[in-house]
Amino acid sequence: MTFGQRLHTVTSARSPLCAGIDPHPGLLEQWGLEDTPAGLTRFAMVAAEVLGQEAGVVKPQAAFFERHGAAGVAVLERVIATCREAGALVLLDIKRGDIGSTSQAYADAYLDPRSPLAADAVTVSPYLGFGSLEPFLATAERHAAGVFVLALTSNPEGPQFQRARTADGAGVGATVLREAAARNEGATPLGSVGVVVGATVTPATEELGEDFAINGPILAPGVGAQGATFADVRRVFGPAAAQVLPASSREILRAGPDAAALRSAVRRAADAAAELRA
Repeated sequence: MTFGQRLHTVTSARSPLCAGIDPHPGLLEQWGLEDTPAGLTRFAMVAAEVLGQEAGVVKPQAAFFERHGAAGVAVLERVIATCREAGALVLLDIKRGDIGSTSQAYADAYLDPRSPLAADAVTVSPYLGFGSLEPFLATAERHAAGVFVLALTSNPEGPQFQRARTADGAGVGATVLREAAARNEGATPLGSVGVVVGATVTPATEELGEDFAINGPILAPGVGAQGATFADVRRVFGPAAAQVLPASSREILRAGPDAAALRSAVRRAADAAAELRA
């Protein structure tokens, strides 16, 4: 099965919710944990065990693990394995973007099943040109994995580049959508090349084309702590809301460290996300 097929299956059976695992120092403190590898381990494994059982997709943010060095990367390996064993797909948030052999090395690290860091999908940056992503795209296709390409992010600095116009007059964000759509052409029920569009953006139809018609998944960060709601997801994406993976991290993780409270929080979010497909 392709990643798009696997994603369709798991989100139909569970929910399209993408639950983040972001071991931010502030969250560790809130959980009563020290900002150390030991605290990271406790936080991340409780989150992985609960979210992996409840969410369709779990999205660890690699940077919060990497900041602890080799010990943190070892925890990330455990998180990926735990979530996948529980039946969730793992979307590793790495936002890598490079060229040639370096890009291929990143792709091998995060998408090749022989790597202990291999996930079901990764986030990537296209700002060295969409063609620079070819090692990621080819490696993902070879291993039935997915790639989510940054298109219109929710950070306030994003429009400086993402709303800029290319030589043919199209917006950069719209160009990313167009490229993703071309990669997904003919795929059923869903392509494996996704895009990242923040749930807090205010898209302009002339820039983004026909209702985000990329025939692939749309990762929409920003639900919860960043201010967006599930109603905003329906407003921003319109008919394409059924393709959206609304992403929420801090809003859910704040319910910890009690596992039962964390489970309740992720279930509430999953139920709300499921309504987008109703």
